Amino acid sequence: QVQLAESGGGLVQAGGSLRLSCAASGRTFTTYAMTTYAMAWFRQAPGKEREFVAASGFSWDIESRDYADSVKGRFTISRNAAKNVVYLQMNSLKPEDTAVYYCAAAPSFRGVRTPDYWGQGTQVTVSS
Repeated sequence: QVQLAESGGGLVQAGGSLRLSCAASGRTFTTYAMTTYAMAWFRQAPGKEREFVAASGFSWDIESRDYADSVKGRFTISRNAAKNVVYLQMNSLKPEDTAVYYCAAAPSFRGVRTPDYWGQGTQVTVSS
């Protein structure tokens, strides 16, 4: 079982930046255990469906990353493997980035868009 806890959300003006963090833990979650999972960020804006934002996964020690077109060049997903933490650095934020952001984990990068585990979410609000 994997528990995910997001933090770092808040209110920011358009053009600003925020960094979200997601800490992974669990009964069998040891140091570097996160490297065995593909990690992703999703978001859900009011009245809209949850959508994919970014993902990171490892295959033969090579990291792959994927981004939604709407955030490419502005958002960056990264990890601190030793701390089992994944980050989402968000720059040049726009009002349309306002949403609840969720961290998620999947057993493989191929299945990262249908993850097995979800965090509780953190609110990001971008004012115009």
